[in-house]
Amino acid sequence: MDEKTIRKIEGHLRGTFANARITLVPRPKQKDSAEVYIGEEFVGVVFQDEDEDGSFMFEMAILAEDLP
Repeated sequence: MDEKTIRKIEGHLRGTFANARITLVPRPKQKDSAEVYIGEEFVGVVFQDEDEDGSFMFEMAILAEDLP
């Protein structure tokens, strides 16, 4: 995923979730994805959609230990 694409997705997520603290960081070993952070907290991964060119998927796990 190139820098231009990462910034475009980052802008979309910031607007969608009304949170300017969202940042995307390229993954060093996988070229088709980026890690998503809110501040310093890792929250998920954005992947290029294999089936639809130009589309992406955001994956966020919610662990039982994180729930009250």
